[in-house]
Amino acid sequence: MKIATTKQTDIKREWHLVDAKDQVLGRLASNVATLLMGKKKSYYVPYMDCGDFVVVINAQDVKLTGRKEQQKVYTRYSGYPGGLKKTKADRMRKERPMYIVRHAVKGMLPKNKIGDKMIKKLFVYKGEEHPHTEVQKHGSKG
Repeated sequence: MKIATTKQTDIKREWHLVDAKDQVLGRLASNVATLLMGKKKSYYVPYMDCGDFVVVINAQDVKLTGRKEQQKVYTRYSGYPGGLKKTKADRMRKERPMYIVRHAVKGMLPKNKIGDKMIKKLFVYKGEEHPHTEVQKHGSKG
């Protein structure tokens, strides 16, 4: 009995355009992460990067439910004493709205070398404009 294995040459990458306008952040991020991993493809294997390219537009209009806009805190650390920086979600939305989406998606990808490759196929833009021409419109449900 022979088992068919996925080879790098078998992987066909597509481009997807996802509009984040009025979508809940967590649901959007899980749908985008599924596209980046390629989990809905018939030849998906967890030890290879089988996913597609994803372009997310209107990152500034993504919704946060409940009181997350005032309570959610993004932290980063410089590595030096006293170097812990905390930023609330409402301020982060004004300054770097692309980071909110990218951070949520990255948290749903594998924490290894393959996850690092997958996140490089994600392109997030603040508004409607993007430079990618080969993108096909993707439904809001992912």
